[in-house]
Amino acid sequence: MTIERDALKLRFGPLFDEVSAALFAADPLGVNSGGNTGEYDREAGTILPRLQEAHSADDVQVIVHEECCRSFSNERAGAIGRYEEVSEIIWDAWLKLAPEKDLRKS
Repeated sequence: MTIERDALKLRFGPLFDEVSAALFAADPLGVNSGGNTGEYDREAGTILPRLQEAHSADDVQVIVHEECCRSFSNERAGAIGRYEEVSEIIWDAWLKLAPEKDLRKS
């Protein structure tokens, strides 16, 4: 994932770090052991390209939940409501850091 992650970091810049950090802080999957701040890099890498299809924080919530289900399992990911707060943070970061011409239409 390192080469792919590096390519995503290059493409999305600080947005990649923002999404990963938001997921790490919210820890919706309960995998944050405290020391590995890159624990959610994989999920950030699958969520970011899909944000182009989002029109609201609710859309982001569906995307984040789907990607967490895909990375782990439906049972481990839990209910979609668990992702509401982090999805609002990700949506705000997307609006702030993803200029339409550069990322939203890629």
